Amino acid sequence: MTARDQIDSLRERMGTAIIGQRDVIDRLLIGLLANGNLLVEGLPGLAKTRAIKALAKNLECDFSRIQFTPDLLPSDVTGTEVYYQSEGGGDFRFEPGPIFANIVLADEINRAPAKVQAALLEAMEERQVTVAGTTHAMEPLFMVMATQNPIEQEGTYPLPEAQMDRFLMHVLITYPPVEDEVEVIRLVRGEEIAANTASDDAGAATAKPPAIPQDAVFAARQEISAIHVAEPMERYMADLVDVTRNPDGFGDDLINWIEIGASPRASLALDKCGRTHAWLAGRDYVDPEDVRAIAPDVFRHRLKLTYAAQGEGVTPDRVVEEMIRQVALP
Repeated sequence: MTARDQIDSLRERMGTAIIGQRDVIDRLLIGLLANGNLLVEGLPGLAKTRAIKALAKNLECDFSRIQFTPDLLPSDVTGTEVYYQSEGGGDFRFEPGPIFANIVLADEINRAPAKVQAALLEAMEERQVTVAGTTHAMEPLFMVMATQNPIEQEGTYPLPEAQMDRFLMHVLITYPPVEDEVEVIRLVRGEEIAANTASDDAGAATAKPPAIPQDAVFAARQEISAIHVAEPMERYMADLVDVTRNPDGFGDDLINWIEIGASPRASLALDKCGRTHAWLAGRDYVDPEDVRAIAPDVFRHRLKLTYAAQGEGVTPDRVVEEMIRQVALP
């Protein structure tokens, strides 16, 4: 099987576990293939954790889940030096924390204090952890998917804008339509029936397809790096980012809405995610629709809106929509 066939199979398997969230599945795959980290936000019960577990379950990888709480310590995430006594003396050995996995689920990241958030984000950026003067590198396949609950802000520690910028994309999960909700009910009921049947007949083994190997991800990344990006498309991505910094000449709305624009990380994210989106669509070049499709996820957490915009109920997605409308196509 080619890398594309294997990634398509991974997407299909995730689709059987997550009903009606095709865009979310695609964003998770884009984050994986673009070698970035994702911030996934949604109300309770919208399958944030389930979606991430569905990815890890069908991929040949080590998976760890960290439940962030206010009493968590940085060493609970990164690991620590432990002293071992022996007959000839003793020595310190590094005990890796849950961050040392291929896919790390950081559940409710905004419930941990700033030191813990900083320890996690340092590992995301540097792909290594330094403890007691020794640097420990992460695995070649390493991805952090952090979840965040937009409600119940009491007792939380919101991520600063500079730390939010380190996430490749900010993915929102919304309520499913009624038709999909019916399918969710049937899916969970079927899983319960299957689990009960398995417990009644423990000797019957259900054949499961083998997990998608990590080599498929690395091969896909190599193909994505060869996706053609024409010079006008490069300028289009740069123009979108520049509008957030210099909204003059694009109407009063953007001037009044944007307080601080996006960093160069936004340009890099548009390029990476645009090429990955094109590859998933089966094309060997990036067109404007690829950039427009992923623009809200790239800009959503990188724009700081004015108090006036927030007072009017303007969302980052509304700002991105206006940016796309105003910036000329290549």
